[in-house]
Amino acid sequence: MDDAVNVAGSLRARLALTLIGSAAAIAILLFFVVRTYAAQIAQSGQDSILEASVASILDAATLRDGDVEVDFPYVAFSMLSTDADDRVFYAIWQEETLLSGYELLPVADAPDGGEIVHVSAIFDGAPVRVATAARILVGANTRTRVTVSVAQTQDALAGTLNKISRNVGLIGAGFFILSVLVASWATNSTIRPLERLTHSITRRGPKDLSPVARPVPLEMAPLVTSLNSFMARLDTSLKQSEDFIAEAAHRVRTPLATVRSHAEATLQRVEREDNRQALRSMVRAIDESSRAAGQLLDHAMITFRADHLETQTLDLVELVEDLVTRLAPVAEMKDIALTVISEGAVSVEADSILLQNALRNLVENALKYAPEESEITLEVGASPRPRVEVRDEGPGFPPDQMQGLAARFSRGDNAKDTIGSGLGLTIAQDVATAHGGELTLDNMPEGGACVTFLL
Repeated sequence: MDDAVNVAGSLRARLALTLIGSAAAIAILLFFVVRTYAAQIAQSGQDSILEASVASILDAATLRDGDVEVDFPYVAFSMLSTDADDRVFYAIWQEETLLSGYELLPVADAPDGGEIVHVSAIFDGAPVRVATAARILVGANTRTRVTVSVAQTQDALAGTLNKISRNVGLIGAGFFILSVLVASWATNSTIRPLERLTHSITRRGPKDLSPVARPVPLEMAPLVTSLNSFMARLDTSLKQSEDFIAEAAHRVRTPLATVRSHAEATLQRVEREDNRQALRSMVRAIDESSRAAGQLLDHAMITFRADHLETQTLDLVELVEDLVTRLAPVAEMKDIALTVISEGAVSVEADSILLQNALRNLVENALKYAPEESEITLEVGASPRPRVEVRDEGPGFPPDQMQGLAARFSRGDNAKDTIGSGLGLTIAQDVATAHGGELTLDNMPEGGACVTFLL
């Protein structure tokens, strides 16, 4: 029977990957959001300083005799000093004429009235931030437009952003590590009720089909309900199967025994030899059918009980002696002596019904093949393991077929003329296996078969 389970991934791994993946996505999003927000704040700070510088220069511009004069305030450029020694550029225009500064400095189209416009550009091979404002100066007979642009490189801003990025990256990494730990804890906590249910079912004995009473999470309730329903149906089915086997054994054996008794009674009254031969064949067929039906039912019963043994403490010697007492009439019909050898009580934990079936089949097999006026010996021992050896003085097992004789419906070549179904040794072997033992077959040097039933 193939016990392989069709596995489609791990629920634990799926849940952990979902949580960790979500944490990674959040950490990355957090990094970019914080960095972008920090860049905006830093840029806003630089823009404010540039605005102040431009405004101070415009405030210092005057119109005298039609000419624009600018008395540069010291603070206009000193406020732009940074730790990175950013370079500062400026340009002052009167209408289209450059009054002072860098002619190629990018100048934005600023409206009149002092409103300041900011642009980012590349100047002198470096990225700069440019603030531009324009104002109309009015003299006695003159009206002119003055435009002031101040630009500053962004080395300090880039350094600040790099520092912020590192800090945000470290915070994101810490958040991710913490999220992994939380995800691991959450995954284990979520899966633990399922593991407890699995362990609870695994620890049960093979006959324990009681419903699961342990509290479970709401999401597992449908699963546990279905499991309890299945176990209830299985328990009912097993009980019905056990009752059916017992009833079938009674209903099959009793009619066959009745027919056999009538056939034997008729055989005693019939005188014609051909009729007597027919009746003997009938009795033989009834015996064969009865034994085959009985052994098939025994085998079915053993298969059913093997997975849930009803063990109890038994005295193996007492059980064998009781079996010999019940089979003594059969042995006396062939003048066969049944002898039990033991050195005292042998206590075992076993299923009484299965053990009786197994040993009865072994002894009945020996009775079938043992010659008349011979002896069958049943030796019961406890060392090194509880065992029963059944030895007869019959033809023994075919040496070349001995390995397969315990298989179902398997019979040796020397058993063709003997009634049997090929299930006796199978039943004994299945019972031994169910009790953690084994069945071994051998031939004795002086002749006869030896079957060892080990528990």
